[in-house]
Amino acid sequence: MNDSNPENPHRRRPRYRGKNPRDFRDKYKELNAEKYPEDVAKVLASGKTPAGTHRPIMVTEIMRVLNPQPGETAVDCTLGFGGHAREILKSIQPGGTLIGLDADPIELPKTEERLRALGFPPESLIVKRTNFAAFPRVIAEFWPGGVDMVLADLGLSSMQIDNPDRGFSFKTAGPLDMRMNPEKGRPASALLSEVSEASLAEILSENADEPHATELAAAIVRAHRREPIATTQGLVEVVRQAAIRFQRETDDTIRRVFQALRIAVNDEFGSLDAFLRSLPSCLKPGGRVAILSFHSGEDRRVKTALKAGLQAGEYASICATLERPTPEEQRENPRSSSAKLRFAVRRNDVD
Repeated sequence: MNDSNPENPHRRRPRYRGKNPRDFRDKYKELNAEKYPEDVAKVLASGKTPAGTHRPIMVTEIMRVLNPQPGETAVDCTLGFGGHAREILKSIQPGGTLIGLDADPIELPKTEERLRALGFPPESLIVKRTNFAAFPRVIAEFWPGGVDMVLADLGLSSMQIDNPDRGFSFKTAGPLDMRMNPEKGRPASALLSEVSEASLAEILSENADEPHATELAAAIVRAHRREPIATTQGLVEVVRQAAIRFQRETDDTIRRVFQALRIAVNDEFGSLDAFLRSLPSCLKPGGRVAILSFHSGEDRRVKTALKAGLQAGEYASICATLERPTPEEQRENPRSSSAKLRFAVRRNDVD
C-alpha cells in the first residue's frame, strides 16, 4: 500500500528526543504531567522539579502558621502554580473563600483552571490578575473588614524559571526579558540601554549585595554600548568574563546579576514595600500572615516591617526567628534551599 498522497502528506509525530532533552520545548513528558505520571515521578524522585511545574515550599510550616479553618477568608498574594492555594482551599471548606492574586498573564489562567478542576465550590475561589502591591484595593473591594489570613510567596515560580522565553534563568538561552508581566513595562535589555554605570552599580549592590558591583556595572555597560545585549547568554558571557578577571565564583556572580536586574525590571522592592505598609490594616483582629522570601534584600524588608508593626502595636506577635526548610525538603527540592519564612499575628483588640 502506498501512503504517499501530495494532498495529505504523512507527518511524523514529534519525538521526545533523547533521555534528558535540554530544550524546554522538548520536555513533552514533563510538560504533560497527567499523561506521563511515571516519568514525572522519576523526575521528582531524583530531587528535581519537572519542567513547567512548581513544588510549593514549606507547606507544612505555612499551614501551621496560618492555621486555616472552615469558613475563613484567605488571600494568596502570589498564586503561582497554586500549590499553597490548594492546601488552603481544602482547609477553609466548607464556606471559606480564597482570593488568588498574580500578575503573570501566561501562568495565571493555567493555575485557575487547575484549581477549579479540583472541584471546590466556584464561589470559594476568586482570581485577580494584579500585582500584590494592589492587595489593599482588592481587600477593600471584597472584604472591607479584612481577611483571616494572608500568604505571600515572594519567589519566582519554576514555570517562569524553566521557560527560556521569559529570560529569567542564566542556564538557558532566551531573550533578556525578565518581566513578570510581559505585557507591561520594559525588558531587561531595554533597561541596559537606558541605565548609567553608576545606576547599574547601585542596582547590583542594593538588589543583590554584589561585592563587585562597580566593576561589573562598568563591564556590562561597556559591552552593551559595543553591541546591545539582547539575550540571556549574551549577558552571561559578559558577566563571566568580568568575574574571571577579579577571580570570583562565576555562577554565583551571574546569579546575583540576574537577580538584581529582575528586581529592577519588576520594581519588586517597591511592590513589597507597598504591600508591607498596608498589610496590618488588611487583616482582621487575630489575622495571620506568612511571608516566604528568598534573598537578603527581601528578608530585610519583611523583618523590618514586622518588627515595626509589633512596636506600633499593630501585631500581637511576630516570629522570634525566621524558619527555614527542613534538611529533608532541601534535599528533595533544592530550589527551596534559600527560602526564609517569617510570620505575624494581628492584634485581637483592633478598633
